[in-house]
Amino acid sequence: MLASPLLVGVLASGPAWIHLPLAAFWFVGYFAFFATGLWLKSSRRARYLPPVRVHGLTAAALGAAVLALDGTLALWIPVFVVPLGIGLWSSARRTDRSLVSGLSTTVGSALMTVVAYDAGGGQDWLRAGVLAAVQAAYFAGTVFYVKSLIRERGNQAFARAGVAFHAACVVLAAGAVLMFEGRPHPWGVSWWVVSVFVALTLRAGWVPRLATPPTPARIGVGEIASTTAVAVSSLLA
Repeated sequence: MLASPLLVGVLASGPAWIHLPLAAFWFVGYFAFFATGLWLKSSRRARYLPPVRVHGLTAAALGAAVLALDGTLALWIPVFVVPLGIGLWSSARRTDRSLVSGLSTTVGSALMTVVAYDAGGGQDWLRAGVLAAVQAAYFAGTVFYVKSLIRERGNQAFARAGVAFHAACVVLAAGAVLMFEGRPHPWGVSWWVVSVFVALTLRAGWVPRLATPPTPARIGVGEIASTTAVAVSSLLA
């Protein structure tokens, strides 16, 4: 969820030197976010504070380096306020594993697609927006899928909600394909993207019904493959 949106944005715009400090800032910034979440979840116990300081100061230095190279990227800071705030608020309330918290985190992650695209000098904002939307849709679906296998295993209503979400993504992606067909614009959401989301919908309906659930390690390996398929299919559009 950290690497894919960043890489999709980089590859869509074309790699640039600024992507190196941006990537470092993105990952260390997540470490700071995670450490702060643990500190808040622990009711602000002092022993959880040192990692917050270390990662926070390092992220601040890396962020300053990025802005020194391209100050216009500061315009993206406000769009992260809401997902960041929801995530930290959820940690303070110890509801960081909730559906709302998970979905807000996926939105924040997907936004990096557009930031990395902008940093690389990309100009096709419609394409950047669609790429970010595909990332957000996939990772939001992952929240439903993984929860249906672990925390919500056996909850048929939750599993059906996951299938419905994935099916809605298929409908929206297919509609986008039909919208762009015959237009002079050289790209659009492709049938490859639709096919991948069809497969994800079938997976969301089938795997939670297995008598023996997959282990967390196997779930993780499956997510790596799915993440790659989504990224490649969207970049082929």
